[in-house]
Amino acid sequence: MKEMPAANPIIFDKSKCMGCNRCMEICQVDIFLPNPEKGKPPIVAYPGECWYCGCCVMECPVEGAIELQHPLMNRVHWIEKRLLIEQGNE
Repeated sequence: MKEMPAANPIIFDKSKCMGCNRCMEICQVDIFLPNPEKGKPPIVAYPGECWYCGCCVMECPVEGAIELQHPLMNRVHWIEKRLLIEQGNE
């Protein structure tokens, strides 16, 4: 059986990331490896191991440098109750 490739849970904005590696140090499951190039974002070595906890995003000193991209099946789609009632009455 062929293994499916893992999703890419972590997206870095290379223009904002300063390569401090705080995300790498805080990650509970060690999905990051340090980038050999100074000042570059860490390498997401094990994306399939990500718990989607958001620690890396919260630890990052630069807002918007890291984006956590949850799998589609884990994303919440909220619908207001009154809209459902209105749709049911049509």
